[in-house]
Amino acid sequence: MKPVLREALVVEGRYDKNSLLQVVDAVILETRGFGVFRDRELMKLLRFYAGTRGLIILTDGDGAGFLIRNRLRGALPPEQVKHAYVPDIYGREKRKDRPSKEGKLGVEGMSPTVLLEALRRAGATLEEKEPEAAPAPKLTKADFYALGLSGGPGSGEKRKALAKRLGFPERMSADGLLDAVNTMLRCGLLELPLFDDDRPHDPHQEDR
Repeated sequence: MKPVLREALVVEGRYDKNSLLQVVDAVILETRGFGVFRDRELMKLLRFYAGTRGLIILTDGDGAGFLIRNRLRGALPPEQVKHAYVPDIYGREKRKDRPSKEGKLGVEGMSPTVLLEALRRAGATLEEKEPEAAPAPKLTKADFYALGLSGGPGSGEKRKALAKRLGFPERMSADGLLDAVNTMLRCGLLELPLFDDDRPHDPHQEDR
């Protein structure tokens, strides 16, 4: 059974994320390479997780990976961030035709044992997984539309108000806010309904 990682993990891409999800049950955020530095919504989300549960940064051991790590180091509160490192292992990932420029395996090419050891050495908070509970509620794009948060008159203003209440940038897109809300629901940091007037309507209430 996979251990549960309390901290949120930051990796470079989806293949890294897939490899780590085989090792731990965790919230994993992708920087999409250097894209994180052009994405204000993602940086806001990283700061949110850093402040609420802590972050662990795990990038590749090549020059690009260290550049991403060091820029994040300067953008996030150091006391809220841990750094995990993979060893220098030379080779080629199975999905690639040739090795990387430096010839080193990235996070995606590491074995589960190596990844788990890297997290432990970083001081990760690993806990035994509790019995399966009821799945956390999840909102869809249709739910956002029904709530007046997208695609309708005044949806932009209502979305800005919700983003402000949750501590996110008011310019957040509907998709970005939906992802953030679902992440908070999953982590137990937010409960439904989002608005008091979204509670089920009782038609008999009018007769009282």
